[in-house]
Amino acid sequence: MTDRRILLNCAFLRAFATGLMGVLLGLYLARLNFNAGQIGVVIGVGLSGAALSSLIVTFLGDRLGRRRSLLVLALLATAGGLALLWTTHLLAICIAAFLGMVNGAGRDRAAALVIEQAVLPQTVNDAGRTKAFAWYNVLQDAGHALGALAAGLPSLVSYGIGNGELLGYQIALGMYAALYACTGLLYLGLSTAIENATPPQRWIPPVSPESRRIIARVAGLFAIDSFAGGFLGTALLSYFFFVRFGVSEATIAVLFFAARIANGVSHLGAAWLAARIGLVNTMVFTHIPASIALIAVALVPEFWMAAILFMLRELLVEMDVPTRQSYVMAVVRSEERTFASGITSLVRLGGWAVGPFAAGALMQGVALATPLIVGGAMKIGYDVLLYFSFRGLKPPEEGG
Repeated sequence: MTDRRILLNCAFLRAFATGLMGVLLGLYLARLNFNAGQIGVVIGVGLSGAALSSLIVTFLGDRLGRRRSLLVLALLATAGGLALLWTTHLLAICIAAFLGMVNGAGRDRAAALVIEQAVLPQTVNDAGRTKAFAWYNVLQDAGHALGALAAGLPSLVSYGIGNGELLGYQIALGMYAALYACTGLLYLGLSTAIENATPPQRWIPPVSPESRRIIARVAGLFAIDSFAGGFLGTALLSYFFFVRFGVSEATIAVLFFAARIANGVSHLGAAWLAARIGLVNTMVFTHIPASIALIAVALVPEFWMAAILFMLRELLVEMDVPTRQSYVMAVVRSEERTFASGITSLVRLGGWAVGPFAAGALMQGVALATPLIVGGAMKIGYDVLLYFSFRGLKPPEEGG
């Protein structure tokens, strides 16, 4: 099996686990009688662990070895999933979520992605780079979709054996751990070709002044977007649908399954659109309507209306992902990609980690729909700033 296929398979399995946990984490904690504020804390702590791991691989991933780093990350995630099975105490769950980098955001954006994003561009030319990232994200969304669908398992177990809902959650957590264990086994097959040809000897990898300026500007904007995204993670959105409209776990699971399918379609559409109007234009002019649709979800009175608007949002919201990844990797040098991928991923994870704390408090202290409105408005502001900051900096395939 080639390195590229191994990475694609691992991306799918990791996304399956993330999609499963994204839907079930908030609901599982609610079944354990945790309130919205406590749920937000657990989600935030898990994302904080993911942010720390991203920080480590950003500066040390190439120095320690990409393959070794991926193996350690898979092992920690497996252990974190298993640890969640053994306790119902808030502090212990927070420790397991932090060390296991448990991702309640519903999207695979953790440290392994930093390394894989740095490797993927060197397998294609400039013209094929965005398409390669699109397919990479399609596989991720397929995993997210199946994981979200599998989140209906507790309801199925309860229906089959009666009063077995908690058992269903435990089975799902075991599945989560097993999926990460499988990624670890696959990473063992990676070759030395994925390693940086000249591993840096310093703590901070060498980056040109021009690239530093670009990365700093991109990172600052991504921090805004990711903080807003922390308000809108899958765990909190599923909790919103559960409380606001009283729908079941199975219904929520089907909704997020359909949403991930929509995301996959949007990724392929993004590659097609970017080839015609450019990467930055694709990022901005698809993201703003998605944010407007999300704000509308918070305001409508019926679940079917919210579901339609939510699906419209999911058809558009992920178009900026492969285009964003491709753009960042295109405007820095190849030996700077791990650092650039790490810094941009780190600020996004940092925002996602902080966002749930605020979102949980707003849900409990102000109104259930507040995070959707605030998060959507912040994302619109980010898109405007992104457009005026980078419309003049073109990637190579656009004549830059």
